[in-house]
Amino acid sequence: MSDEMKEALKLVIVGHVDHGKSTLVGRLFHDTGSLPPGKMEAIRAMSDRRGMPFEWAFLLDALQAERDQGITIDMTQIWFRTPRRDIVIIDAPGHKEFLKNMITGAAAAHAALLVIDAAEGLKEQSRRHAYLLHLLGLRQVAVVVNKMDLVGYDEARFRAVERAIRLYLEGIGTHPTFVIPISAREGHHLVTRTDAMAWYDGPTVVEALDHFEPVASAVDQPLRLPIQDVYKFEDRRILVGRVECGRVRVGDALLFSPLNKRARVASIEAWPAPLRDEAEAGEAVGFLLDEPLFVERGALASHVERPPIESDVFRARLFWLGQRPLTVGASYRIRIHTSETVVTVQSIERVIDTGDLSVSAADRVERHSVAEITLRSRAMLAFDAYEDSPLTGRFVIVDGDDIAGGGVISMEGYADQRKAVTTRASNVRRVEHRVSPQDRARRHGHEGAVLWFTGLSGAGKSTLAIELENRLFLKGYQVYVLDGDNLRFGLNADLAFSPEDRAENIRRAGEVAALFARAGFVVIAAFISPYRADRDRARQAAGSAFHEVYVKADLAVCERRDPKGLYRKARRGEILEFTGVTAPYEPPESPALVVDTSHEEVEHSIGVLLEYVTRSLALRASRPR
Repeated sequence: MSDEMKEALKLVIVGHVDHGKSTLVGRLFHDTGSLPPGKMEAIRAMSDRRGMPFEWAFLLDALQAERDQGITIDMTQIWFRTPRRDIVIIDAPGHKEFLKNMITGAAAAHAALLVIDAAEGLKEQSRRHAYLLHLLGLRQVAVVVNKMDLVGYDEARFRAVERAIRLYLEGIGTHPTFVIPISAREGHHLVTRTDAMAWYDGPTVVEALDHFEPVASAVDQPLRLPIQDVYKFEDRRILVGRVECGRVRVGDALLFSPLNKRARVASIEAWPAPLRDEAEAGEAVGFLLDEPLFVERGALASHVERPPIESDVFRARLFWLGQRPLTVGASYRIRIHTSETVVTVQSIERVIDTGDLSVSAADRVERHSVAEITLRSRAMLAFDAYEDSPLTGRFVIVDGDDIAGGGVISMEGYADQRKAVTTRASNVRRVEHRVSPQDRARRHGHEGAVLWFTGLSGAGKSTLAIELENRLFLKGYQVYVLDGDNLRFGLNADLAFSPEDRAENIRRAGEVAALFARAGFVVIAAFISPYRADRDRARQAAGSAFHEVYVKADLAVCERRDPKGLYRKARRGEILEFTGVTAPYEPPESPALVVDTSHEEVEHSIGVLLEYVTRSLALRASRPR
């Protein structure tokens, strides 16, 4: 058998309660000859003892509670075989109250079957499940229109349901591979065809599943090994975790994120097996390092060459299950692989109605709603964008003791901050000057400083910076403007406008501005600098000399001004990742000064700035006590 044939397909089956998922699964097992010997007889005997008519769903309902309640309440994984491959069926609950388990099942799947009742058509829960498949990144979706026997195998009814399904799915960006009319109870179009629906010439369910493309093996993906625990035996520290994807070998150089620490694998241990040379995706292992690094649960091990993302902020597509609404400014615990930390809801971009796909602005996300939000953590996190690595690109939010939501990570518009926070230079020493900052301040008559002007393009940063520079120069200040455009002609000419290049642009600018400030200059740094993390690094470089000035103007005002014509180009799609249009801007939380150019004339703003500089940068000895 070829590797393609051997590769098991993980299939989630979802749909509205009572649309026939369990019947479909039970019949599939029987008709493909996948039932264990004696299973059918045991279920029939159980039905006879209870005085109940036999149901195909009983083959799946393994838990007593499920049979008693008449609904599937847990996620069940079972296997069956088609002519092409083994398939792992993940039967996920359809009842509204058990959506948590449905999300768990769909998140683990490679493909999906969406079950729709031919008579009832698309229900609210069907739409919600379909949107969740889209939310979790499942692109291989087939739809089965079940219970065709109850509508007399009517082609017109099938076509009407098919049109409604395709219209909805395509509206959310999901294109169903097949829409198949079936009768799960009668076994029609699961494995074999029926003359009752001779008008249908598409594949059966099994043929459709065999049509799905094999999923790329997790072993071939970059190594991701979340650390689950550390076992200490005498002087040994054994790091324990499950290899989510990739493979690890003895001697490999590993990078532990977000710690940014490196070491080599000295040995790999698995119990009760002896020492091994390697481990691969799906295996739980322990391993020793060649040096005693302090690594804890939550660290993410990778190869040095292909590391995960490091960031303290990311976008998320979220499904909210909390009893209380999710709100802007609220803090929650978040779990990504084995790490757990606190995040704050920075913004809610939009809430999506899964029924009619309408989008609305909101400051809260109600239960069972879908939203696109931005989350910010108190520390650096290590993860992947979901589209790059689903296993380490999804998360769960915990509110109190309850799982309150889950979603997938997107870095659209945000930078991987790894480069900005990683120090690669070694054997370097800072040179101390014989001329102190106090000496320079006495010579110039003022302290050195970085006045960091941040705001949207068109807010007036450069206009105010150039005019302020002129006024301060006339007053005798040592002053210089660092403008974003000017730096891109030289120092930053090698950088484009991706989120990572923007972060590096600001990192370099912040370091240069700090050097100027230590030389005693008043540096006016005029940069959009949309990310708080980048401005915080500039603040760290300059220390107490850093003064954040928010040049505030509404997006509509900036677009009307549009001095460089950039907004028009961005709206036409000629500029990608443009701040305020297709990339985020994070306003300062506690700026030293706000200059509102939407309502103030330039002269008034300059007066405010001059007063601030005079008050803040006068020599300390001459300041009033």
